Amino acid sequence: MIDLSLIWIVIIAVGVFIYVVLDGFDLGIGILFPFIKNQQERDVMMNTVAPVWDGNETWMVLGGAGLFAAFPIVYSAVLSALYLPIILMVIALIFRGVAFEFRFKATRTKYIWDNAFIWGSIIASFLQGVILGAYIQGIDIVDNRYAGGGFDWLTPFSLFTGLGVVVVYAALGCGWLIMKTDDILQKHMYKLMPKLLIGLLVIFIAVSIYTPIAHPQIAERWFAPNQLIYFSPVPLLVLVCTVLAVRSCIKQNEAMPFLYTLGLVFLAYSGFCISIFPYIIPPSITIWDAAAPTNSQLFALIGALILIPIILVYTAISYWVFRDKVRIGDEGYH
Repeated sequence: MIDLSLIWIVIIAVGVFIYVVLDGFDLGIGILFPFIKNQQERDVMMNTVAPVWDGNETWMVLGGAGLFAAFPIVYSAVLSALYLPIILMVIALIFRGVAFEFRFKATRTKYIWDNAFIWGSIIASFLQGVILGAYIQGIDIVDNRYAGGGFDWLTPFSLFTGLGVVVVYAALGCGWLIMKTDDILQKHMYKLMPKLLIGLLVIFIAVSIYTPIAHPQIAERWFAPNQLIYFSPVPLLVLVCTVLAVRSCIKQNEAMPFLYTLGLVFLAYSGFCISIFPYIIPPSITIWDAAAPTNSQLFALIGALILIPIILVYTAISYWVFRDKVRIGDEGYH
């Protein structure tokens, strides 16, 4: 018999990963704005993602819709537990989206939209990390309802993971700009990228040490004999990807810093998925406990199998059409 819950969790996990990658470097460009003061170079930075940024967030919608359709308990309980950071994140994304539309039209007020773009990107990224940290910590569920307080998500660990996601997105944005730009702006990114990568490595190490210490159930899963075989290469691969990414910046290889950073993100994300599986609401609710009725999952799956290929093709075509470098003076987002 086909396990629809397992199929749905794979779809949602892949969708979230695609969102992290695509909207990650998109948000990262806003995080990097303060490092670049020249307005023409800022125009170039925005133009590298202007044609595709709104499509990137489709994957966030897919993840939320997938939870609602396939795991309604998760949708209600997690949103109840994390309502405040989620709504603040949405508000930050709105400010950021408005900045895209208004910045190129503004003259005297351009600095306002620069700040909206910067702070919208930073706050949205930070809150995504806070949500991730709170989710890893676990959510108190009683009778399939959230039983905790309104600020249980606010802990030192969640704040640290918030900072970590900001650095991850900044590194992705930096790698993207190295690929998509040239001249002075690209040189700035080459100099900045190694610093971000070292910071990212430090954050990965800190989270890897703190998580098993603070959460015994995760430590038990990590160090179980059958799991340890799969986990043991991960620290080495993280170190290798970091070293290779830094070397590619020194050699000024345009594509590799971004690709190696994607490798780091994949390693971190796969570690997260393995750490919590099969729990969809750590530490007590499994994907099968939270599953919707089979008919509901099947009905939604048919729609997803129609829509997801369309979204993938649309995304691929968008990035292919706008694959060339962006330079100062190019006709941009007007």
